[in-house]
Amino acid sequence: MKSLFNLVRQLIDIPSVTGEEGLVGRFIADHLEKAGFLTTLQEVEKDRFNICARAHEEPVPQVVLCTHLDTVPPFYQSSEDELSIYGRGACDAKGIMAAMIVAAQRLKTECLGGVALLFVVGEELDSIGAKSANRLGIGSRYVVVGEPTNNELAVGHKGSFKFVLRAKGKSAHSAYPEFGDSAVERLMNTLNRIRSEDWGKSDVLGSATVNIGTLAGGVAANVVPAEAEARIFVRVVGEVSVVQSKLERLLGDDPNLGYEVISQNDAVFCKTLPGFETVSVSFGTDIPSLEDFGEPLLIGPGSIEDAHTDHEKIGKKELRESVEIYCRVVETLLRASG
Repeated sequence: MKSLFNLVRQLIDIPSVTGEEGLVGRFIADHLEKAGFLTTLQEVEKDRFNICARAHEEPVPQVVLCTHLDTVPPFYQSSEDELSIYGRGACDAKGIMAAMIVAAQRLKTECLGGVALLFVVGEELDSIGAKSANRLGIGSRYVVVGEPTNNELAVGHKGSFKFVLRAKGKSAHSAYPEFGDSAVERLMNTLNRIRSEDWGKSDVLGSATVNIGTLAGGVAANVVPAEAEARIFVRVVGEVSVVQSKLERLLGDDPNLGYEVISQNDAVFCKTLPGFETVSVSFGTDIPSLEDFGEPLLIGPGSIEDAHTDHEKIGKKELRESVEIYCRVVETLLRASG
């Protein structure tokens, strides 16, 4: 599997922080074309493009293997030891991408049709690549999305409800707070109610969680603040509409409280297969945006605990196993689709 490990390191060593995926995209397109794949580049924005590759001419593939080209910042180069490969994107998701490519090459050698590769931009920010990919007209029956799940099939993942909560008040001299109305205090009291609320439970995905990510308000310590806001992320275990209704009930009819939705999607439930270990995950994926790609499956090597860290890594043994797993998943799905 030396070629697999080399490919992982080559991919890691090409920076592709979200918005700057052009170089790695061109490298992958060239690599796939040299391997005999029919490759299409779909422009998403200037110097940002998705890559779709097929081994054969079939108009509609049954199974699409999909992961993302982009990484979070900051970029740092690859290294390796006897057990693991390190570097930005090692497990999220360049190791996964390399495993999918090697698996697709093997399936191509075995003359198994009905399989395509799809690599998209922007997963770490807004899923703009996945949303654009729906315009390719592929319409597959299954999409196997690669994210670090320790090579276990995910039964699903939590949805998201991201919003900005804003509070208004009235400024005054802090020595005479009775003449003002603190927006910060109004915001903090509301945040306490949000933290105490039960946002839902699922037998499959566990409990919903709330993260108050940022806080801002006021202009100086000696001024009663007239404005304040917080950015909040609820990991949803059911329908977003239920969460939104609870939020509106908490805010009540206070004219000095309001919110703006940044993004939202319901919890995701994925297809599983006999003979594969399963797990539920809390992180989000491109799945909600891949509307044209059929029933989703979610699996990949690596641990989410290593993703987005300064020690990001992927195990070599796990990488080797993931190639076999992707081949097994595809073969199982192709048999199921007749």
